[in-house]
Amino acid sequence: MALRSTVALPLRVLAATAVAMPLAASANTGVTITSYGHSALLIQGGGASVLLNPFKAVGCAAGLAEPRVRANVILASSRLLDEGAPVASGRLLSSPGSYRVAGLKIEGISAPHDRFGGRRFGQSTLWRWKQGGLEFAHLGGTAAALSPEDRVLLGKPDVLIIGVGGGAKVYTGPEAAAVVRELNPRRVIPVQYVSGTAPKDCDQGSVDPFLQAMSGTPVKRVGRVLSLPAKLSEGTQIEVMR
Repeated sequence: MALRSTVALPLRVLAATAVAMPLAASANTGVTITSYGHSALLIQGGGASVLLNPFKAVGCAAGLAEPRVRANVILASSRLLDEGAPVASGRLLSSPGSYRVAGLKIEGISAPHDRFGGRRFGQSTLWRWKQGGLEFAHLGGTAAALSPEDRVLLGKPDVLIIGVGGGAKVYTGPEAAAVVRELNPRRVIPVQYVSGTAPKDCDQGSVDPFLQAMSGTPVKRVGRVLSLPAKLSEGTQIEVMR
């Protein structure tokens, strides 16, 4: 099996990014996470801000307020309008590779967007980085099972952000639960699900099937803002945000 690993950046890109970067983002400050719905999260801590999956209010994100905010770096699962729209300010990354931005070391890993090796919807990017003393993994835009290589590259994250609403390009609840058990994170933030009535032409459902598949795991409903310390307690806990 071919290894799906990170892709080396061209020399001209490395030259542009290999400037002296402050290491404040690696400081053990913990983080504050703000949810904008769908799979858009703003993570602030350690002197850096990271925005995940900014969206246009289309498809399953219809009716939500678009995250028109500023961040040091934007990590998008793809350039689809519901997970990589150009509505926010900051350096937008959507391609696999190794990057250094605002003191953060960021790894993007190529993975199929769908359950058919990418034959239907192409590839997405899984993200891994450390911020505020916490290891993050962002799997907000894939429905593909993890390969052994993926599991090695993602490691054991402190915080796992994972799509759970089902549909053609997002894990179902049971699929997401299987990934959680494989990676064994300390905190799980489910994203990419619908609250209330699904918008027209949206193929995603609620967070409930995921919570049912994770029966026995502690669940906290924390609202729109979540603060996490740099050192988390052992064991997995689910943080449901809206």
